[in-house]
Amino acid sequence: MEVAQAKVSKRRLMSLDALRGFDMFWILGGEVLFAGLLAWTGWQGWQWFDTQMHHSEWHGFTFYDLIFPLFIFLSGVALGLSPKRLDKLPIAKRMPLYIHAVKRLLLLLFFGILYNHGWGTGVPVVLDEVRYASVLGRIAFAWFFAAILVWHTCLRTQIIIMLGILVGYALLQLFSPVPGYGAGSFTPEGSINAFVDTHFLPGITYQNRPLDPEGILSTIPAVANALAGVFVGHFIIKPHPKGEWFKVVYMLVAGAAFLGLGWLLDFIVPVNKELWTSSFTLVTIGWSLILLTVFYAIVDLLKWQTLAFPFVVIGCNAIIIYLASSLIDWKYIAQGLFGGIINASPAAGQQLVAVISLLLVQWLLLFWMYRRNIFIKV
Repeated sequence: MEVAQAKVSKRRLMSLDALRGFDMFWILGGEVLFAGLLAWTGWQGWQWFDTQMHHSEWHGFTFYDLIFPLFIFLSGVALGLSPKRLDKLPIAKRMPLYIHAVKRLLLLLFFGILYNHGWGTGVPVVLDEVRYASVLGRIAFAWFFAAILVWHTCLRTQIIIMLGILVGYALLQLFSPVPGYGAGSFTPEGSINAFVDTHFLPGITYQNRPLDPEGILSTIPAVANALAGVFVGHFIIKPHPKGEWFKVVYMLVAGAAFLGLGWLLDFIVPVNKELWTSSFTLVTIGWSLILLTVFYAIVDLLKWQTLAFPFVVIGCNAIIIYLASSLIDWKYIAQGLFGGIINASPAAGQQLVAVISLLLVQWLLLFWMYRRNIFIKV
């Protein structure tokens, strides 16, 4: 882990940090805002928004299902904005980047284990009782393999590999026989993912279920999310004769095409987050591309950067605040600072005030770090 003190004007897309912060905002407590608004106003329209703040029970898709793959997609965009080919460099010049990549991989795997056993439970001493699969672990693997491909292959090869991942993974799920269930089962117990996790994933699975949502096989298509981000990063940074707004239109159309293809594939391979099916991958790439395009147009082209600033503050230290959400009791801190205001609020509005207080405490810490140019990188 590296604490960097650098000027905010470092060359990068502000929309990338803003969208990363927007993504993290919902994890830090923003997902409860709509339930608070429903309790405060009684307007049933907030009920639909609140349903979008929960994962799909199994097949299907909600906004909350997008948060994880969007973060992976954005890590790929960052790679694509500054692509490096290392395969023709002397080994001495390659080694620092290789070492950094491996360190990042191992640190994120370690932080993922810490996150899994946070909230005061502690990492078990018995190794078989540790949950090794994690959100941060999947981010680490997706970024690592995407980086290796960016560093050693051309764009055409990367596109072929991405297509191979999506097609190969779909065929694996459709035609791999599972004892007692046969081939093509997309159930929590009968999928090939559950079989592999039960027999080959070390430690315990999430809630001791047969299938771990961050398990072995479902990590493979996440690399495609990162590679899609790489391609978008390439496209954004490369000058186009028709100008930046042409890129916006092109990316919106491409995002819609990914969405359409994903939902067409749903008839064969259902859109499912826990299995991270190829259709789910396509749908999340589509929405990720559309959201990035909107943020790119608003923040980097129209220069409405004041509007995006609250999210930029979060996005500049996204990983560390995500980890802290498991290791620090933010609700306790918010109650300690704003408990009087919360309790003095009307009963119908107390939940909403409590959520705003929780978000404010975390944001103020991140703002303090931002103003002092403290950016914790992994």
